[in-house]
Amino acid sequence: MQSERYLARAREVLEIEIEGIRQVQEELAGPFVELVETCLTILEQGGKIVFSGVGKSGHIGHKLAATLASTGSPAVFMHPVEAMHGDLGVLSAGDVLIALSYSGETDELLCVLPAARRLGVPVVSIVGKVDSRIGKWSTLAVPMPVPREACPFNLAPTTSTTALLALGDALAMVLLERRGFEAADYAKLHPAGAIGQSVTLRITDIMRTDDRFPRVKPDASVRDALIMMTGARCGSVGVVDGDGLLLGIFTDGDFRRHITSDPELMGRPIADVMTPNPVTIQSDAMAIELLKILEVRKIDDILVVDSDGQAVGLVDVQDLARFKLM
Repeated sequence: MQSERYLARAREVLEIEIEGIRQVQEELAGPFVELVETCLTILEQGGKIVFSGVGKSGHIGHKLAATLASTGSPAVFMHPVEAMHGDLGVLSAGDVLIALSYSGETDELLCVLPAARRLGVPVVSIVGKVDSRIGKWSTLAVPMPVPREACPFNLAPTTSTTALLALGDALAMVLLERRGFEAADYAKLHPAGAIGQSVTLRITDIMRTDDRFPRVKPDASVRDALIMMTGARCGSVGVVDGDGLLLGIFTDGDFRRHITSDPELMGRPIADVMTPNPVTIQSDAMAIELLKILEVRKIDDILVVDSDGQAVGLVDVQDLARFKLM
């Protein structure tokens, strides 16, 4: 019974926060468009986006600055208290300051705004009420009202911070598309780990070739195919014609499925039991495309073909860890 109450309350909280995001989505209008255009102008002129906020809004500001910076829109976070003690130097005349405060009454932020305005920096606020003090101090106020917090006292920032995070992500993605930021650009900013590898490596960098890529003709026996697979320490074999054009694939899984019902399997032509028109990937594709296929198709081996349909390699899912792709 207690566990049911826990789950019921958790679902209620999630529903409240979903409702808040939906409210923000429905009320997106002109001010958000102005925010996008302001950011685009600043970025195109070589400036940056500076977020500022206190408490939970400050934590969200850190995350939004990181998201924007990693997707091609230079951004930083400036703590308003530290700003009043020297960190205001983070701001330059060509920047835009985005003040985050759901109440719109945060004293620490109110101290920063006049200083920013004196520097000639446009101030955009994202607030629950545009007629709040911070909203009135701003060059542009973007409203982000939510029906209620998930907190039972309607006090702890929950729905409002979730909505702020989602709205900031929306800004980041709109700017990403508008500025023509592509996967190759993303790779330059994420050189390490699986993300970087998946958007910099090509299939030709990771595929098996030559003796490590077993191939047989369609009239080869299943026995011959298994010998080829074993020699290459591979879980599949490509079936090709005399010109190297791909006809099909035969895997160790296919063998297990057939052997229980066909005692003559070992002597049969591979063409009888292969999978024709298998899943393939182009040799010049990026590794990230391979990961998408693996996620959707749930397969272990993918044959690689060139622009003429010739089988030129094989990607074995077991190899991906070596390339830090999984």
